[in-house]
Amino acid sequence: MPGIGREVAFGEIVRAYWPVLALSLGIALIATPLFRAIAIRRNIVDRPDDWLKPHARPIPYLGGVAIFLGWLGGILLGIWYLDRLGPADGRSPLDFGDRRMWGLIIAGAMTMAVGLFDDLRIASPKVKLLGNVAAALVLVAFGVGADLLTPLLQAMHIRLDASERWIIWAYSVPVTVFIVVAACNATNLLDGLDGLCSGVLGVISLGFLVLAVHLHTHSDWLPGDARRVILALAMMGAALGFLPYNRNPATIFMGDAGSMLLGFNAAALVLMFAEARAVKWCIGAIVVMGLPLADMVLAMARRWRAQRPIMLGDRSHFYDQLRDRGMSVRRVVTVSYLLAGVFALTGCLTPIYLRTIKAIPVFVLLGVLTLLAIKKFRLVRVDNPRNSQST
Repeated sequence: MPGIGREVAFGEIVRAYWPVLALSLGIALIATPLFRAIAIRRNIVDRPDDWLKPHARPIPYLGGVAIFLGWLGGILLGIWYLDRLGPADGRSPLDFGDRRMWGLIIAGAMTMAVGLFDDLRIASPKVKLLGNVAAALVLVAFGVGADLLTPLLQAMHIRLDASERWIIWAYSVPVTVFIVVAACNATNLLDGLDGLCSGVLGVISLGFLVLAVHLHTHSDWLPGDARRVILALAMMGAALGFLPYNRNPATIFMGDAGSMLLGFNAAALVLMFAEARAVKWCIGAIVVMGLPLADMVLAMARRWRAQRPIMLGDRSHFYDQLRDRGMSVRRVVTVSYLLAGVFALTGCLTPIYLRTIKAIPVFVLLGVLTLLAIKKFRLVRVDNPRNSQST
C-alpha cells in the first residue's frame, strides 16, 4: 500500500483505479442497448426534419440515461473501493461521507434529468439554462468551485483578512455558474453527428486523466487527487461504453441528457483542477476542453453577426461546414477526434512540463493558431435565418 510522506507511483494509481473505468465502461455497454429497446418500445425517438435533424430515419433516445448509469456506477465504486483501499495507516482518501462527491452526484443527476426532460418534452432554452445554474449552485453548496480566488491571490502574494472572505464567494459563485453553463452548452452543441460528442469527450477525458494522474503521483492519496482521477475515469468509461452504439450509422442518440451530463462532468473537473492551487492546472484543463468550447464561441459569433438570438440553432457548426465541403460523416468525426487530441495534448502536457510563466505563452499561441485557422477556413459562416430554429 502507498505510504505516507512520499510520492505515489504511477503503477499504484493504475492498480487502485482501473476498476472505476472497467465498471463505468461495462455498465454503459450493457445499459445502452437496454435503453435503446425501451426507447423503441415507448416510441421515444428523435424524428428527422428538414434542417437541424437531417438523419434519414427516427433514432431512439435515452442513450443519456445509459451514460449516466455508467458514470454513476464508476463514481460510487471509486468511493467504496478507495475507502477500503486507503493508505497503510488506515487513513482513507475518500469515504461515503465525502460531501463533495455526493454534491457532484446530485448535481450530475439534476443535469441529466433536465436534459432528459428536454429529450422527452422539448424544454425551452431558459428551462435548460436554469437547470444548469441550479446544478452549479449545488456544486458550490457542497464545496466544489466555492474557492476559485485563492490560487490567483496566492500567485500575486495577496492575503485576505477574515472579514474579507466574502470576496472569495462573490468571485467564485458567478465563475462556477459560468463554467458549468458554458461546458454543458458546449457539449450539447457538439452533439450533431454520429459518434462525435461521445468520442470527443472520450479524448477530452483522457487529457483530464493525464493531468489528474500527474498531480496524484506528486501527492499522497489526497482527496482532491482521488476525486479528479475518479471523475475522469467515470467520464471516459461512460462515453466510450456508449460510443459503439452511437458511431455512424448510429442506432441510438445520447440526447441532451447525455451531452449535458458529459459537459457537466468536464466543468466539475475544471473547477477541481482550480483547487490544485496553481493557475496553470485550471487553464490547462480549459484548454483540454478546447474543441467544444471553440465551437460554442463560433456559434455565438455566427448568431451575433446574423443578428439572431444566441439560443437560435443553426447548421453552421464547424463539423456541419466540413460536411458541406464534401467530407463524409466518419471522416469529419475522425478529424474532430484529431483536433480534440491536439487541444488535449497541449492542455495536459504544457502545465506538466512548463512553469506557469512559460505555459501561458504556449496556451496563447494555441489560441492564436486556432483563430488563424478559423479565419483561413472561413468558419464564421452566417446562414439564412429562415433555415434556423430554437435549440
